[in-house]
Parts: sequence; structure tokens; C-alpha cells
Amino acid sequence: MPEGPSIVILKDLIRELHLGKPEVLEVTGNAKNFDKDRLLHQKVEGFKSWGKHFLICFNDFTVRIHFMLFGSYLINGRKKTPVKLGLIFKKDELNFYTCKVDLLEGNVKEHYSWENDVMADEWSSSAAIKKLKEKPNALVCDVLLDQQIFSGVGNIIKNEVLYRTRIHPLNKIEDLPPAKLKALVKEARNYSFDFLKWKKDNTLSKHWEVYSKKECPLQHKIDKRELGKTHRQTYFCEKCQKTVK
Repeated sequence: MPEGPSIVILKDLIRELHLGKPEVLEVTGNAKNFDKDRLLHQKVEGFKSWGKHFLICFNDFTVRIHFMLFGSYLINGRKKTPVKLGLIFKKDELNFYTCKVDLLEGNVKEHYSWENDVMADEWSSSAAIKKLKEKPNALVCDVLLDQQIFSGVGNIIKNEVLYRTRIHPLNKIEDLPPAKLKALVKEARNYSFDFLKWKKDNTLSKHWEVYSKKECPLQHKIDKRELGKTHRQTYFCEKCQKTVK
């Protein structure tokens, strides 16, 4: 599943096409939960990202692309795989595959708050801390994947942030001292931008310290377990990451 930084890369790639506000000349694909003809001859007002969502904004509605587990896209190219949504402009085309496509009515700002998007300029660490304190019994391995607190954080970022901050995934929010809570919030954003840089350089996996590893950088054994309510795969070091009692 693409994490927030990967969606930012898609947005940047499209920006490099210098499309401006292009008119949709043709719509293709097998998306069936809205009338695709509504997009015809409409001008795109902008391309945005919110967490793991890619947003194509029109005057009074927005097309939301969620890549789920196996989604992908091609810019000015096509796959043999059936396209879920394809948009053809005068000089360029965008094709999205194996993804979830929805149409959101009204202004996109009515649907999203960018203060909880870890990649956004509007990101608010104080808002994140406030929301975390409202979930005292939640496990940190769960809250890092809560898209209403850390929009854009996925399983890779979760594992690496917990190791960076030396926080055990089974710690509860209420057990973390204020300094650790602030570190958790700070590193969720910091690592996301590191992820972005490494992804662009095609070196992301070379920088993993625990994710998919058998030993941590200090050569301690890595535990691999499905933890929390999310049951997502978690990699952690019992020696480096301590539970708070």
C-alpha cells in the first residue's frame, strides 16, 4: 500500500507535466460508482494529496483515488491490466489501476483537514498530541496508523518511527512521558520526509533499520508479530524498544 510520501511523488510528477488547468477530453475505465461522463470537458482545478489519497479537484467536486494494497498508475502510458479510471487531456493522459475511485461533492476542504497530513505545510503537531491524549488506552502501534491523526503514515513508517524513538509498539499512549509523546509526533513527520527523499533516490529499503530485518542496527534480534487492533505486521527490538510499566 503506498504511503503518504509516494502520493506526494505522484503529485509532483504530474506537476512536472505543466498541465495547468487541463480539460478532460476523454474518460475511460471500469469505475462504476459514479457517472464518469460528469468529468467530460471539465477543467481540473488542481491535483492534491491527503495522506494516502490522491485528489483530482474540479470546480464543484473531487475525484479521490485510493490505491489500497495493489493500486498503481501510469502517466502517458497504459498497461494490459484493465484501467479503473483513465483521464485523457490534450497532450497527456493519466491511468489508474486496481484502486478505489470515489467522487466527493463540493469543495475538497469540506472533506479533509490538512493539519493531520504529515506531509502538508498545514501539519499541526500540537493537534496530533491533543488527539493522542484523547486516546489514552490506545496502543502506539495502532495510533500511528490512525489516518485522522497521522494521515499518510503506513506500516513502514510506523515500524521505523517506533524504532527511531525507542518506543515499544505495545506501549499505551497514557504510559508515554511527554518527551516521548513529542518525539513520536516529531519523528512521524521527519521520517515521512526522509522516506520521500529515499524513495526518489530509489534507496528507501537500504535505510530500513527494523522493517523486514532480522537484526536491528545494534545486532539484536528483531521480533516480527501482528500487533494491535489493526493486526498489521510489526518489526521491533525488545532490547532497544522498552515497554513502560
